[in-house]
Amino acid sequence: MTKPDRPDDKAASARPVKRSVEIAGHKTSISLEAAFWEALREAAERERTSLAALVQRIDQSRGNAGLSSAVRVWLLDELRRRATVNFQSG
Repeated sequence: MTKPDRPDDKAASARPVKRSVEIAGHKTSISLEAAFWEALREAAERERTSLAALVQRIDQSRGNAGLSSAVRVWLLDELRRRATVNFQSG
């Protein structure tokens, strides 16, 4: 992912982008900032699964949280898990 180099780019990347994803046989919309969409795509690639399958897995374990929030929290938890593994192996 490229870093924004102009103030306008930073503001634009901070705005949520709404995308439609099909999970459990129905379409739903998720609003995430560009950095979260990129991180979600990267996580799906690492896990060798589709973005929709990953979102469906997050959806199944989100409890009462909104889906967009659940995705952000899952990504943060994933980052923490990976950092802990890297720290312990290094």
